[in-house]
Amino acid sequence: MASRVPKSNSIQLFKDGYKVSSGIDEAVLRNIEAVSKLSDAVRTSCDPNGRNKLIINHLSKLFVTSDAATILREIEVVHPAAKLLVMASQAQESEMGDSTNLVLILAGELLKKAEHLLIMGLHPSEIIQGYGLASVKALAELENLTAHTVPSPPTLESLTVALKPAIASKQYGTEDILSSLVAEAALIVMAPNPANFNVDNVRVVKILGGNLSSSWVVRGMVFDRETEGIVKNLEKAKVAVFTCGIDIAQTETKGTMLLKNADQLLNFSTGEEKHMENILKEIADSSVKMIIAGAGVGELALHYLDRLNIVVLKVLSKFDLRRLRRVAGATPLARLGAPTAEEAGFVDVMETTEIGSDRVTVLRQEEAETTKTATIVLRGATINLLDHLKKAVDDGVNVIKALVKDGRMVPGTGPTELKLARRVETYGSGLRGLNQHAVRRYATALEVVVNTLGENAGLETKARLSAVSMLDTLMAEIRGVLTSKYVPFCFL
Repeated sequence: MASRVPKSNSIQLFKDGYKVSSGIDEAVLRNIEAVSKLSDAVRTSCDPNGRNKLIINHLSKLFVTSDAATILREIEVVHPAAKLLVMASQAQESEMGDSTNLVLILAGELLKKAEHLLIMGLHPSEIIQGYGLASVKALAELENLTAHTVPSPPTLESLTVALKPAIASKQYGTEDILSSLVAEAALIVMAPNPANFNVDNVRVVKILGGNLSSSWVVRGMVFDRETEGIVKNLEKAKVAVFTCGIDIAQTETKGTMLLKNADQLLNFSTGEEKHMENILKEIADSSVKMIIAGAGVGELALHYLDRLNIVVLKVLSKFDLRRLRRVAGATPLARLGAPTAEEAGFVDVMETTEIGSDRVTVLRQEEAETTKTATIVLRGATINLLDHLKKAVDDGVNVIKALVKDGRMVPGTGPTELKLARRVETYGSGLRGLNQHAVRRYATALEVVVNTLGENAGLETKARLSAVSMLDTLMAEIRGVLTSKYVPFCFL
């Protein structure tokens, strides 16, 4: 009798709790269902009329926000297909800084339309091929829908008009003030080649108190801590930046020293003090009036610095240290000593002032033609309001980053997607074979942008389609014309 060899089961390869699915019903449709749930969860938070979400993350920290990037960052997504969508939205956030919600909404709607095609009997490869054809057609048609172009190099007025729709979608009613602040700060740090614009050069400082109209832009950096010592204000100061602390050097290991009498003890401490005094005198002799330290400042060193009328600012964050170095134009030094002429930096004004109830240190470059860093000082009544204003400013800065690369803009709030849907629908009707079904479903999915905006605004289906058709006609009439009032735009 032949021996019987049992067949292996693939499920035994995984730990307990894993489930293996196969086929369209078990695998593909369930993946679509998971992505659709994630898309529907953030869809109601789209644009100014979107609703806030109350989120408690794994650290039990509470968030009330309508920003899709924040929602996805704080929730824990387990399903593999939904994780892919989260990664796509994060890539959009990293590249463009905005429109993460649009990625989720479009992807969810495209998969919902694909679900109907799968149930009808189309193979996934046929749907993928049809979606690919529709995507190429939509991108080609998008090139012909430009409504406005930002000049290069951009001006304050052109940037302000371009920023208003993006900021209004986050903080409606504040776009006039915030757009002018962001445009002013961006032009201050704009490189000779605008395409090299760096979003990190525009900083934001939130100071509680006052109102938004009290906000302003500083040509330099505002640091939310006070300087050490008694000197608080300087003008035309030479700056030295040290990554080390300003203190007596100590070994990492313990040592033993034998002192035979009191004179040796006195001479030992006196020698350390003399050594520190000589180092700081060398720095003062090199005309340095301000020191930025990347670590602690000892009491003895601070005593000598006050006697030499040298300002010292302690910065414990290496990122803030890099930004301050960029403002002053100095080279960070790992050793404590006098900097050379090439290693030293310069600031026009350094002052410690009180804004609201906070003491801050301001470093300004008033006479520099191109300041490397600009800071927007935001004022507001609550911390939550300041957080939302900062997110709106960040989105505005990222819009400028996109505009300096490609200044073309298309009508926003839905007409562009509706126009693309019509043209892709016409293109799909002329195709033969099974691909036409996927192309036409792709066109229908583009209308989700219009439907979402209308749903969040409380409009019925017929009312929102009628409103968007009227807006589409209006955009055709004013295409290429810049009026005194801004019109909704989004950038290519």
